[in-house]
Amino acid sequence: MSLEAEKAHANAAITAGERRRAALAEVDEAKFSWFHAKACIVAGVGFFTDAYDIFGISIAATMIGYVYHQGGASTANQDLGIKVAHSIGTFFGQLLFGWAADQIGRKRMYGVELMIIIVGTLGQAVAGEAPGISIYGVIIMWRFIMGMGIGGDYPLSAVITSEFAARRIRGRMMAAVFSAQGWGNFTSAIVSIIVVVAYKSEILAEPVTDLKAIDQCWRLIIGLGCVPGAIALYFRLTIPETPRYTMDIERNIKQASQDVDTYLTTGTYVVDPIHNNERAEVPKATLSDFASYFSQWKNFKILFGAAWSWFALDIAFYGLGLNSSTILATIGFGSYTSGSKQLQMYQTLYNVSVGNIILAVGGLIPGYYFTFAFVDFWGRRPIQLMGFVLLTIIFCCMGFGYHAMLATASGKKAFVFLYCMANFFQNFGPNTTTFIIPGEVFPTRYRSTGHGISAASGKLGAIVAQVGFSRLKDIGGTNAWLDHILELFAFFMLTGIFSTLLLPETKGLSLEDLSHEDQTQFVRDSGIPPVSEEIARIEEEHRAHHQL
Repeated sequence: MSLEAEKAHANAAITAGERRRAALAEVDEAKFSWFHAKACIVAGVGFFTDAYDIFGISIAATMIGYVYHQGGASTANQDLGIKVAHSIGTFFGQLLFGWAADQIGRKRMYGVELMIIIVGTLGQAVAGEAPGISIYGVIIMWRFIMGMGIGGDYPLSAVITSEFAARRIRGRMMAAVFSAQGWGNFTSAIVSIIVVVAYKSEILAEPVTDLKAIDQCWRLIIGLGCVPGAIALYFRLTIPETPRYTMDIERNIKQASQDVDTYLTTGTYVVDPIHNNERAEVPKATLSDFASYFSQWKNFKILFGAAWSWFALDIAFYGLGLNSSTILATIGFGSYTSGSKQLQMYQTLYNVSVGNIILAVGGLIPGYYFTFAFVDFWGRRPIQLMGFVLLTIIFCCMGFGYHAMLATASGKKAFVFLYCMANFFQNFGPNTTTFIIPGEVFPTRYRSTGHGISAASGKLGAIVAQVGFSRLKDIGGTNAWLDHILELFAFFMLTGIFSTLLLPETKGLSLEDLSHEDQTQFVRDSGIPPVSEEIARIEEEHRAHHQL
């Protein structure tokens, strides 16, 4: 190869690297636009659907118990099965889709998980039983499938939002997406009230042995959960691939640069596989590269810190949700025990729906928006630390003072207040930041995988809470162990403080700054010296050759 050809080859690397850095800078410094808002809405609708489907089962499970036990209740194992099935599915979905989004592409996988959620939701709504199969087995199967889709939504929505966001608003965009969970929870309770009230006359008139109206109620509540998902499906299938994936995994820097120029200005994008087929040399995701990257303590501690923080948080978050019936009874929205059996069923369903609205408005939803307001100014790490510290204190008060507070009227009010504060500081704290941080701290080729591992760790905590604590609370009688469970929550919140200390502050930094990789020489084969040194070496070799 001639001197000019070799230098041209080296200069091509300069051009590709500079083009990559320029495109990333354009994304990082972009002004907030309709495209950013659209990305938040499209991702947020998925989380709205997730939360609706997850929390809608709480009242639906009560209805299922009435219908299939002639006005009675499901057994403990039946109730646990239909409530924990989605968590197990979510665990596997987070790992699978987290890996697939890095290997196959964000765009190619985005929408697939929503299709799974829609199919799983409709499957539950039309589930039936026969002599050879139980309704509980059918519902558990469909909720597992739905959970797989919900699991996929976590890494995909987090990573797509973070990779499209400008660095100064990235935290707020991700918090806005995650806050849709609160509205999904709230909406499921609203829909429950509307459906229950609409069927009031039929519920009160039906014999206990044929509860057709209540059977229609739970199917309607569950089935409506697929409506927002169906609306968002088209937009998910047509969202462009993120520029970071196109550059750093597909290695097509020219196409990514064109994408940035078009969709940040016009909101559209054009794939030109013929003219934009410039493949750069960048680090590739392989098993050996994964092991090499995360074998370094500076990288592994971040993965461990993100995963354990989410695990600890979800033990309390889902464990607290399991005991909401105690809080609802304390504020007068528990089970109704007067009058006819039909009146008891109707009033209990109504009370639970209203109580869930109160709990959502009293702590869940406000917490998300406090995080939204402060996350890009105060930072992710301080918010997460503050949340874990205050939750440790709150759960200590609730656990060690449990019996004393519930013994008096004023004490019950204090207990309900602490419960709402626990909900508030979970969301204005680690529940939101454990979603945001893993979407920022890993390199592009492992960003979705890392987020999936962290999220799956959290879901493992949810499974521990749902399965383990649902058994513990009945030791020695119903809710006899509840004080000790709250004390265990305090312990896990304490461990969350230490795992948070392993995490970096991501506020205001680019995703590339957070990857712990040298960006100036990113576009080149490992082992090749910097481009300026390569050109100098080529010139020196040619001079030596001519001297000979």
